[in-house]
Amino acid sequence: MSWSWRIATVAGIPIYLHGTFLLLIAIVLGGDWLRERSLGAAGAGVLFLLAVFGTVVLHELGHALMARRYGIRTRDITLLPIGGLARLERMPTVPRQELWVALAGPAVNVAIAAVTYVVMMGGRLTPPDSWLSLPADATGRFLEINIWLAAFNMIPAFPMDGGRVVRALLAERFDYVRATRIAASLGQGLAFVFALIGFFYNPVLLFIAFFVWMGASSEAMATETRSTLAGVPLTHAMITDFKALGASEPLARAVELVLAGSQRDFPVVEGDQVAGVLTRDALMAALAQSGPSVQIGDVMDRHFETADAAEMLEPVFQRLEACRCQVLPVLRGGRLVGILTPDNIAEFVMFSRAVRQRAAAVEVPA
Repeated sequence: MSWSWRIATVAGIPIYLHGTFLLLIAIVLGGDWLRERSLGAAGAGVLFLLAVFGTVVLHELGHALMARRYGIRTRDITLLPIGGLARLERMPTVPRQELWVALAGPAVNVAIAAVTYVVMMGGRLTPPDSWLSLPADATGRFLEINIWLAAFNMIPAFPMDGGRVVRALLAERFDYVRATRIAASLGQGLAFVFALIGFFYNPVLLFIAFFVWMGASSEAMATETRSTLAGVPLTHAMITDFKALGASEPLARAVELVLAGSQRDFPVVEGDQVAGVLTRDALMAALAQSGPSVQIGDVMDRHFETADAAEMLEPVFQRLEACRCQVLPVLRGGRLVGILTPDNIAEFVMFSRAVRQRAAAVEVPA
């Protein structure tokens, strides 16, 4: 989210606005101006849009604050033109906890809709003659949008909240991986139906179908990856045949090693201690700015994560994802003994899956 700017911090959670959101504001402003030829109408349209996205922020805060009850931190919330994105450190592995975290967001929209209706009716709690006859003013539209947000998010398909509700309920009976597979298959089935209807009637459903299909595939893959890594020592997956660079060596040495082998990112040592890391992107930027003769120690990243060789692979993988690191030095007693990269974790998962498939095939009687 490099095109995002922090606009607020709520309950210790940074809230960012993505740059593309400004395009949405410009489109709404321009559309209302062309239709009404009035700055007041255009401004009202933008204020209404901001109010709607305010409810999106509250929706995501519902997830975040419920997750906090279970000791799960939310890194940030980002506002995009298609909605909000709350990045939790992890999803709960206890089914009942995931259920409540998933329901918290839509519950916020239901609560907002209820309050809006009471305000609109002047404090009366009498039900309307028909929900289709709600006032068409800004208050009525705001109420309707919150109802639709709650309903849309409860579609039983990843990445919507309804998909996580389905998985949480299934996980009460099946193991987590199988529950995810079933929920993902259900989501992909719904995506196919959306695509079929959208092809003939509404092209917007094609976009939703693509969104749901990719979300279901991504969730199933991520869950299987975590399952594969669970209980595996870090030493089983780390790279032990690697090259380290000296802080006093020139960038030309790093270029030589990249061209000579498959390693692209390097730990950098000063004496017996790891002093930093040099990624290929940083190498390219430094070459363009300073040339190949500058010392590696002058351009390496001195703020980096490390792992201990005694750790298990799954929590280290989560840390690697969280920091978006390209290389993680692995230490034993302070001494560099290996490195871990996203690529070699992906290869470990791929080979482990192939071994499991082979074992399953052997168990099946001919």
